[in-house]
Amino acid sequence: MNKLFQVFTLAIFIILSIIEPVLASPGGAIASIMFQSFLGKIILSLLIIFFFPIILYTILREYLAQKKTVKDLNKLASINKLFNWLTLQDRIIESFYKVHNAWRIKDMRLANFWMNNWYGKNQQIILNKWFNEGLNNRCYVSEIINIKPLFLAYQDCEDDVEGSKIVVSITANMEDYLIEEETNEIIEGKEELREIETVWTFIIKNNHWVVSNIEEDTLSLDYAQLSNELPIFLETYKTNKEGKVF
Repeated sequence: MNKLFQVFTLAIFIILSIIEPVLASPGGAIASIMFQSFLGKIILSLLIIFFFPIILYTILREYLAQKKTVKDLNKLASINKLFNWLTLQDRIIESFYKVHNAWRIKDMRLANFWMNNWYGKNQQIILNKWFNEGLNNRCYVSEIINIKPLFLAYQDCEDDVEGSKIVVSITANMEDYLIEEETNEIIEGKEELREIETVWTFIIKNNHWVVSNIEEDTLSLDYAQLSNELPIFLETYKTNKEGKVF
């Protein structure tokens, strides 16, 4: 039995190790199509069965992180409206579309109001590199399906919350693939709408939430396992009927 387990574990390791590296894009990565074939779906089913406990733990952990982060945001919203979750969601949604639109047009300056300056320049470098290599990342967002807050870090310096951070998981129905312009050959991804999850980090800059990083969905659990960084006064947080802190 131990021998069989070792062989199966080794097989899984080999399968995972041959997956091509993902490519950076505003969606975090161009999703691999390795598991789209019939054989791939069988392999994926076996992997899901094998890793079911980890998958279940991830779902539970992210659910708890979401509830905790929304609760903490509601507390902070009583002292600063920037942390109001409903308003923040609107900002996240608009940022998501604005950043992808800038990426599609190949000019990240169009998203300057929605992104950290350093990250915007970093994304433009990637676009320029692909252009010089004759590659084009075609990226189209149909709709946002779900937004999950995973981690919150509050920064307070003399009543200035500049630098405060929130990390969210965004799942969208979108098209994201890389082609070679000259031959129109698809290098990575697939020309179809799919549900793609990515992890977005937002920070407060000049009194606005802006995108400071976009990462792969595999990092969502890492953030969900972190404890929110909150001011000490929230430990004894109470509200009166008007919702004011006292």
